[in-house]
Amino acid sequence: MNNQDLIYRIACTLIKGIGNITAKHAIETLGDVSLLFTEKAQRLERIPGVSRKVISEIHRSEVLRRAEQEAAFIEKNKITPLFIQDDNYPNRLRECVDAPVLLYFKGEVNPNAQKIISIVGTRNASPYGKEITNNLIQDIAKTYPETVIVSGLAYGIDICAHKAALKNHLPTIGVLAHGLDRIYPFAHRNVAVEMLEAGGLMTDFVSETNPDRQNFVKRNRIVAGISDCTIVVESAEKGGALITASIADSYNKDVFAIPGKVTDNYSIGCNSLIKYKKAALITCAEDIFREMCWNETKEKQQSAIQRTIFPELTSEEQTVINSLMERQVQLNTLCIELNLPVSQLAPLLFELEMKGVVRCMPGGMYRLL
Repeated sequence: MNNQDLIYRIACTLIKGIGNITAKHAIETLGDVSLLFTEKAQRLERIPGVSRKVISEIHRSEVLRRAEQEAAFIEKNKITPLFIQDDNYPNRLRECVDAPVLLYFKGEVNPNAQKIISIVGTRNASPYGKEITNNLIQDIAKTYPETVIVSGLAYGIDICAHKAALKNHLPTIGVLAHGLDRIYPFAHRNVAVEMLEAGGLMTDFVSETNPDRQNFVKRNRIVAGISDCTIVVESAEKGGALITASIADSYNKDVFAIPGKVTDNYSIGCNSLIKYKKAALITCAEDIFREMCWNETKEKQQSAIQRTIFPELTSEEQTVINSLMERQVQLNTLCIELNLPVSQLAPLLFELEMKGVVRCMPGGMYRLL
């Protein structure tokens, strides 16, 4: 990608009146983001959401000038721009309807890692909340040491999650409500610097953007969208963590909540999520693995590895195994599929049972172990 392409990509996010959804429509319609700035007004007007007023904003010289300034900042600070059409753009987030057209990322972790968990909560974390967060992440690290922990670098549960991830050698991403030219709150700067070596910092805001209140709400959609699931550890009756949980739910993501005493102000939000079935109740990391079916997947992978290295399989036995992959099949159906008589297939299946590779189920069904 050349510098001019980057400038156009940045510029499309700076146009007043064009949000992420309209910008994506424009890119899909035109095929190339540069055409948004070079095409005639008549064609641009055919794009849903692009009015004559918006077109006048597109042609403002300030838009490209500011984009050039940001491109220079990106290059100087070795920031990676992640455009929605790029292969390295977070795939989980790309599926969300209001996914940012452009992200700015600085760090060493893959935003498309196999397992990503977002952990959020109140800024007024209690000793209970901090202990639960530490225990969860410690146990996640023991079982799935490649898991990426995502949060918002804020006070309370957020920073506790980042610190616990670093302590347990898990990569962790902080999603910011401002540009990458600053760290807010400043008290977390040292943690943020450490995260750059074992994770990263991400935002969809250009430099010189202040951490205004509304930006934190916008930031939350990235926290929810980039991960497999969102865990709320502690939350009052209202707050950013509940907004993140609601966004995750709207994206059809799994949401989990830690229960607390009904008398604790900062457990009201979690208890409410559980009460109204907006989140599943969890008390430990094993609950997450079970709900996400991670252990089941791991067992299948291990079983598959064992089968592939089994040294005593004949070519006929391997043919049977290939037909049973990821399913269970009735004996007569298997005979038809393999074009083998029962008298020939039954001994093969019996031999595979003796080798601990196949199991006979009720009704003459067979499946792999």
